[in-house]
Amino acid sequence: MQENYGASGYFSEANGSQKKEHLEIKLTEVSVSDKLEAFRAEKEHFKGLSFPTISSVGPNAAIIHYSPEANTCAELDADKIYLCDSGAQYLDGTTDITRTVHFGKPSEHQKSCYTAVLKGHIALDAAVFPNGTTGHALDILARTPLWKSGLDYRHGTGHGIGSYLNVHEGPHLISFRPSARNVPLQASMTVTDEPGYYEDGNFGIRLENVLIVKEADTKFNFGEKGYLSFEHITWAPYQTKLINTALLTPAEIEWVNLYHSDCQKILESYLNVQEKEWLRKATEPITASS
Repeated sequence: MQENYGASGYFSEANGSQKKEHLEIKLTEVSVSDKLEAFRAEKEHFKGLSFPTISSVGPNAAIIHYSPEANTCAELDADKIYLCDSGAQYLDGTTDITRTVHFGKPSEHQKSCYTAVLKGHIALDAAVFPNGTTGHALDILARTPLWKSGLDYRHGTGHGIGSYLNVHEGPHLISFRPSARNVPLQASMTVTDEPGYYEDGNFGIRLENVLIVKEADTKFNFGEKGYLSFEHITWAPYQTKLINTALLTPAEIEWVNLYHSDCQKILESYLNVQEKEWLRKATEPITASS
């Protein structure tokens, strides 16, 4: 993106130069998703994708279930958001992850929308709730930061994931839909945490991790119900240049920094020297004034 498209890159917000007239490598929604699949295919237990990759640029990212086709897909653009929702089947598990990035200079509006999605993502991840709670009751946590600006998204917030099985596996879910009232969340269930925001004809944002429901260690146990919380098992940095840290609380900033610190510790042993340096930069602590 930097060499051929004049992009400022993953870390910088500087205005880039013009796209080269004759590209050595043309990057499209399909070619970059194929590259990601090739990276996954190098792993020992890889058995294929868990669903068709949603690789989407600019206005296409505003289409929630967009499916790019090789002959008609968009080319990457340094001035537009890129959203990638992807996952794979491995003998030891099934994955589903979404990250949204910008390789140029994002607008303040895009940053504020991304930050609202991140705040909802964090709020759900950090939830503590009594046994018997359904995903219908928790769905509001991920939407409240968006609602404060009059924004929302038209899909559920989370779905179960099988172990080398279905990438959408019930019966539980986190959603505004009435069916989410039917089954309480229970310890050892998996569920995704994936709020978003989609602006028709412009851009889309989604952030997704996989969570495991676990027993919570609370100070009290009102009603002898027992309490639950989440453990995230997805490890990939959030793009900090899309975060408006002025909109985050100190607790949210601490959450991001702790998550990024854990990302570095967990991932670095799998990386070469160049990749470790990228990860170090991607997980540098953020501050309220940055």
